[in-house]
Amino acid sequence: MKIIAVIPARYAASRFPAKLMGMLGEKTVIRSTYENAIKTRLFSDVFVVTDSEIIHNEITRNGGKAIMSKKEHETGSDRIAEAVDNLECDIIINIQGDEPFVKTEPLARLIEVFKKDQDNKIDVATLIRKMDDWNLIEDSNYVKVVKDQNDFALYFSRSVIPYPREKSFQADYYEHVGVYAFRKQALLDFAKLPMLQNEQAEKVECIRYLEYGMKIKVIETDFVGVEIDTPEDLEKANEILKKQINEKK
Repeated sequence: MKIIAVIPARYAASRFPAKLMGMLGEKTVIRSTYENAIKTRLFSDVFVVTDSEIIHNEITRNGGKAIMSKKEHETGSDRIAEAVDNLECDIIINIQGDEPFVKTEPLARLIEVFKKDQDNKIDVATLIRKMDDWNLIEDSNYVKVVKDQNDFALYFSRSVIPYPREKSFQADYYEHVGVYAFRKQALLDFAKLPMLQNEQAEKVECIRYLEYGMKIKVIETDFVGVEIDTPEDLEKANEILKKQINEKK
């Protein structure tokens, strides 16, 4: 089983343009993410896929592997599907380019799902995290997921799911953590399938897999990534990096 990691990297970000080229210590954010993915030693290969020559050159001139993609894609999965179409691989892990502190343990758990799936019943695996803050549960920026008793996703939504009709009932709520692992064929199939109503309404790409009958395994984790969306986030990331360096001394 050949397992690769792909890091989608757009240069133009609405809230923080060129954030992936921001400096995290002595390296750019995207280079840090790439090199930290390699350090996990989980993958046969690691690629950055980007629509930007600036990001492409940043990776390749520092000895990394990068693939140029089309400028416009509906989703991150579409961008990855284009990149891996001609690559020899079985499982693709999607690592977010703006989360440079890559952790080995949650990624290893995603990979283990496919190693144990002898009957090839699982198309996609992804991480979820329990939610306790009701303000966040009601926040449409947080995608919620409900799962069955075998830990397969039933639905993803920006709304509160399950809806607590009886306020006295204490339901468990889960946030979708945007880290995916795909079988290659499932990802290629995804990119060819038209977007249907529920995905269009929610703007949540993993709904497309469910609408076409594919199976998504969800894995609960307490992993919290450091996502860089604003200049303030980059400052916080640099503080975390300094702390990590000092702890190693």
